[in-house]
Order: sequence, then C-alpha cells, then structure tokens
Amino acid sequence: MEGSKISKKKKQGDEPMALDVRIAVIAGTGVYEPDIMTNVRDETVSTPYGDVQLCVGNYRGKALAFMNRHREDHSVPPHLVNYRANIAALKKLGVKNVIATAAVGSLNPDMQPGQFIFVDQFLDFTKARPQTFFEGGASGVLHLDMTEPYCPGLRKILLQAAKSLGFTAHPAGTYVCTEGPRFETPAEIKMYRMLGGDLVGMTSVPEVTLAREAEMCYATIAMVTNYAAGISPTRLTHQEVVDMMLQNGENIRKLIMQAVALIDADRTCRCQRALDQTSPE
Repeated sequence: MEGSKISKKKKQGDEPMALDVRIAVIAGTGVYEPDIMTNVRDETVSTPYGDVQLCVGNYRGKALAFMNRHREDHSVPPHLVNYRANIAALKKLGVKNVIATAAVGSLNPDMQPGQFIFVDQFLDFTKARPQTFFEGGASGVLHLDMTEPYCPGLRKILLQAAKSLGFTAHPAGTYVCTEGPRFETPAEIKMYRMLGGDLVGMTSVPEVTLAREAEMCYATIAMVTNYAAGISPTRLTHQEVVDMMLQNGENIRKLIMQAVALIDADRTCRCQRALDQTSPE
C-alpha cells in the first residue's frame, strides 16, 4: 500500500492474508492484544498527521485492522492521542467500519461496573484537541451533521452480539468526553448528570467526529469500570480502571469478535456518505 510499510512480524494461520481492510478495532485501556486474529502483520501507515503503527490480520476470512489507541504500554495519555493520524491511517487502509472500546465511569446507577453500553450521543468537554480534517484553505470547511454520532447500524450489530453471548448491555447512553488526563471532580460530575450524561470518559471525541468526516461507520463499546467521583464510595485510581478492563477482557474480546463476525464487510450506510451535503437521506 502506498505510504505504508509492513514489518516481518507475523503470526501464522490457515487463512490467506486479505488485502482490502474494511473493519477495524480501536482498542482502549486494558485491551491490548490482537490475539483474536490470524496472519497478523505489523504495519506502519504514513499520514499527513504522522505515522501510525497498527496490526492487520484475518478473522473468519475478513481482513481486520487492530490499533492500540494508547499504544501497547499505555504511554500516550488521552489528550495527546493523535486522533487525526489514527483515523487517517484507517481511511488509507480502506476501513469502512470501526468498533472502538472505551473504559468509562458511570453517572447512571442503572449502568453498573462490568456492563456494556453502546453509546448513541456525546457531550464534548474537551479543550485543546484538533477536531477536524477540514481547517480551511486547500482542505476547505465542513459543517458536519452529527444528529446520530454513533452508527445506528453498528450499534444494532453490537447489541445483537451481546444478546447472543448473554451479556448485560444497554442499547444507548450519553458519553461525556473530558480532556483528562485527570479524573473529574464531584462538582463536574454533578453538572454532567444535570446535563443528561450517563458515562464519562476521555477518548470518544474527536475520534467519533473524525471517523464521520472520513465517512466511516463508528460505534463504541463502553465498558463501565467504576462509578464517577462523588458517586463512588472510594477515591478513583487508574489501576482500578485497568484491573476492571483486564478482569472483563475475555468478555470484551468475545463481544468484539462476535460483532466482527456479524458485520458484512460490504455493508453500506449513510455514515459512508457523510460528506454528501445534498440530501438528508
């Protein structure tokens, strides 16, 4: 592929390496190993925003890209993730469907630690992140519709996958995205609850909006790791987040792969026509 290079690392499998990558997983905290794939190759994709390291492999005959949002050693904090480079790299590979994972704190007593939520809305409280590929000049200006930020089609697939596995999952929820890397204060959490937030995390924005600009279907598997500050009876630590994600790592992997198995790589969706400003359909 032009602008990319493939290393010699490889995990042997029986399936041939597919060339057209239509599905990708962006893994967050606690989800690090792409051991769900065969014929795994490390790849570096060059983009105008920087180089991106990811893995490409196969699952049930489908080509799949796997990206660690924070890198394998969790060395990149949420406010410094190169979101534009990550999405641009997936676009360059031909990706049309993105499943992202996110560790979140709950503001909603009905959304309990260990449960999955397939969020449908967000509230953006980030402060200093590049938000768009379209910054004027040669790239032009785009005012993007975000009525349904997270792809309804992929969310239905995720819910179907969760039900088939017997997992407790909520079909919708509002994700509050904060700048990080600090946790929120109890006063902030009180405000977010008053505004209608269900969950709080640090990574969904601008990842979701950039994916829409890249005309990709994007959905998030939010996994509750704890209750947010002022709701939790204890002080918050990053280690409890990691521990909960690792504790539920097998369920997350099962859910991802069940969803991937259900995704038609050739599916079409209006998310994939997001730059067409001529029709609401």
